[in-house]
Amino acid sequence: MKDSINLSNIKKFSKTFKTSKTNSLSRNALIKNDATNVAVDWDAFRNINHTFSNVISNQMPVTNQKASGRCWGFAGLNLMRLNLAEKYNLDDFEFSQNYFMFWDKLEKANYFLENIIKTFKEPYDGRLMMHLLYNPVQDGGQWDMFVNLIEKYGVVPQTVMPETHHSSKSNLMNYFLTHKLREFAWILRKMSKRKTTIAKLRRNKENMISTIYSMLCMFLGNPPENFNWEVRNKKNKFFRFNNLTPKKFFKNHVKINLKDKVCLIHAPMSNKKMNELYTINFLGNVVGGNIIKYANVKIDELKRATIKSIKNNEAVWFGCDVGKMLHRDLGVMDMNLFDYEILLNTKFNMNKGVRLEYGDSLMTHAMLFTGVDIKNGKPVKWRVENSWGNKSGDKGYYLMSDSWFNEYNYEVVIDKKYLTQKILNLFNKDPVKLDPWDPMGALAIK
Repeated sequence: MKDSINLSNIKKFSKTFKTSKTNSLSRNALIKNDATNVAVDWDAFRNINHTFSNVISNQMPVTNQKASGRCWGFAGLNLMRLNLAEKYNLDDFEFSQNYFMFWDKLEKANYFLENIIKTFKEPYDGRLMMHLLYNPVQDGGQWDMFVNLIEKYGVVPQTVMPETHHSSKSNLMNYFLTHKLREFAWILRKMSKRKTTIAKLRRNKENMISTIYSMLCMFLGNPPENFNWEVRNKKNKFFRFNNLTPKKFFKNHVKINLKDKVCLIHAPMSNKKMNELYTINFLGNVVGGNIIKYANVKIDELKRATIKSIKNNEAVWFGCDVGKMLHRDLGVMDMNLFDYEILLNTKFNMNKGVRLEYGDSLMTHAMLFTGVDIKNGKPVKWRVENSWGNKSGDKGYYLMSDSWFNEYNYEVVIDKKYLTQKILNLFNKDPVKLDPWDPMGALAIK
């Protein structure tokens, strides 16, 4: 074939297509049906079973992030609510995801404008500036960013700061916030080129952040400073706590030490070593807070630590590429559930590392592992608490095959007590800095 497609090529392509009856069958099926359903393998489908050998206790009804990208916050708050529910014997509870979102947006706005001040010498059309300007107050985030917010602002029950239209459907709010922040970036860069002092830039930034705060109050409501909490548990016992602050509520009522948890990733890419600590430049939310830290280790290390956690009745926050080999209605993520190679008459040959390097895969979603099915000493499937409501899967709980874990799970957050000393030592190193657009940061830039 030459550099351009010619008529001879088209005739050859058409002839090749028509020589296969399988191609015609696939065409006829796909014209009227969704590929996800057409490709389902019957043997894999009939073996779907949401029963697991090891499941944490105190599981609660799933939450619903609706039309927002707050999965990482939902997963983190869902992890924390398990501790609260165990302490007070509750059958259901939700922290305010809206309260969490408010402070995340405000901190991201400040983080963005600080980065604009630091990078004023960068060309506006360079890759770094284009990256920073692309999505400055995105809904997504990473574990260390979650910890930053909880430690600084605490938490409140959902009843104290409930969902609003724009917390559940964030696109329009994000548009206006982004529009305003880009305007502020333009102003700060103009001032910087006139050799304005950092002190004066930050005085102007304070007024800018005040504007963002007001906009957030309009979209999400004013965050509470004090509140009362009343709750009745499974045994009908009533509790009342008065004059709480968000930080006091977290400190006194949520039995969890977030600082004891660290991130393990599996990124088998040519530019990343195993048993190395990484961070990502210009990725964060709270200026002066914890930076993103990942220890890149073998996939079996992620599994081993996750199994230990679940067996000790502790759920595990994780990040994955959820849309791949997923049947959303069934709530199943399984490499063997679909036979796209037969349906589309072609082989798919990229491995996990190549998919990451060539933009075919990245972290897109965070959820919780709440169970594992172990057979002959090895995991065969995993129970997942999602945050997409209760209409799919097992009342909102999903099933992940172990082969899917291998291919599309990238990160787990593990308590240090479940890790070997060799892995713990990695977190004492200075992290290797990755580019802001690295796929390991993708969960935070959705």
